[in-house]
Amino acid sequence: MSKELKLPAVEVHQSPGRKLYSFAVDGKLVHRFATISRVNRHEDGGLHGYQRPEVLSHIDEIRNYLESPSPMVPNAIVLAFDSRVRFEAAKGTLTTDYARPGFITIPMEENLADERKPGFIVDGQQRLAAIREASIESFPICVTAFITNDVSQQTEQFILVNSTKPLPKGLIYELLPKTTAQLPSLLNRRRLPAQILERLNLDLSSPLRGMIQTATNPTGVIKDNSILKMLENSLSDGALYKFRQPGTLEGDVEPMLELLRNYWMAVARVFKAAWGLAPRKSRLMHGAGIVSMGFIMDTISDRLHDTHIPTVMHYEADLQPLKELCRWTAGHWDFGGGQQRKWNELQNTSKDIELLANHLIAQYKNLVWNRVPPKSEKTGRAARR
Repeated sequence: MSKELKLPAVEVHQSPGRKLYSFAVDGKLVHRFATISRVNRHEDGGLHGYQRPEVLSHIDEIRNYLESPSPMVPNAIVLAFDSRVRFEAAKGTLTTDYARPGFITIPMEENLADERKPGFIVDGQQRLAAIREASIESFPICVTAFITNDVSQQTEQFILVNSTKPLPKGLIYELLPKTTAQLPSLLNRRRLPAQILERLNLDLSSPLRGMIQTATNPTGVIKDNSILKMLENSLSDGALYKFRQPGTLEGDVEPMLELLRNYWMAVARVFKAAWGLAPRKSRLMHGAGIVSMGFIMDTISDRLHDTHIPTVMHYEADLQPLKELCRWTAGHWDFGGGQQRKWNELQNTSKDIELLANHLIAQYKNLVWNRVPPKSEKTGRAARR
């Protein structure tokens, strides 16, 4: 049985021969009149379609958000319609040179095969899949559509929409501390580290004040991602873990900041000559140095911490024996077994970070841990590396 869906819409004239239609529709209905033209190849090898396969993990993230209290999806999906879809201007209504209100009419037959549906999804595939699968009765969404029988125009718009440069990750991380809504899991995990990073970069009492390079502080000498990795490692099961709320991604930020301020102030004092330089001049300020020294922070904190956060002097005393072994700005690191690396050959890679962290931890254990009775019997991950 043939059926039509008639919706209020606005027709927008963007350029000669180019018209867009904006309207709202229940996202649960879209799959009944629009389909996904997934990329595939004919038997002769020719490319057909233009959409990528659905990303299930991304759909799950969106669905979980949609099922949370008061979700909002402000960005419109983009649909391409064939000429079976028509727009009729409303009579006697206010118009402009480029826009007029009216109604858009979309054929919507029951059990229509995908290849016969009048609409194709240009952008918003994952959102629509999540809405379709979410345990909600309905979810109105904004739609921007254009009408053409030319598949090449649909493909063109798909490329243009999806090749737009995304927001820089650094800017996203800088915005995270101001958010409270449920976010995709990666961003949820980074919200607390981003909050701590912000405080380290802004607080007057922080030894890292103004030193972390972010979207709004491009002159910082330490990459934001290096600090985030250091914090994530410690929050996972290092010195900062004990201040986390069990079973959550939240924690008591103030004692975390006290510990971090004390430790990095001690680092700045012990390695004064290497502190604050550009990474190309000091591997201490480089990703390899920051992340590796984060593991040392966890190891020292594990030895010193009983009921109180170690002071700057405590950290200084434990770092001092490492001073003569470190080659942050000149010379060669001696990793034992005949393995040497020039100071600036260490790179921000997992392999080099592991090499440096293991070396520093081994030297610390030999020079300090095994010679001074520890205050704690616990051994954190950094100490076990």
